[in-house]
Amino acid sequence: MEILYLLIPVSILLVFVIGAIFWWALNHRQFESLDEEANRIFLHDEPVISPPAVAVPAAKNPDQ
Repeated sequence: MEILYLLIPVSILLVFVIGAIFWWALNHRQFESLDEEANRIFLHDEPVISPPAVAVPAAKNPDQ
């Protein structure tokens, strides 16, 4: 029963901390234009040109 004296204030504090973080996210427009970010994956990007592969000579087998 004594553990409730610790758990209740800690849980209330946690609710206030989570609420403050959520309030900060709302005020800094973190949830603005969610559809734009979701549709960005469908946009056509320019293909990335990789450098040509360099042929590595095979190691010589000492048994031959």
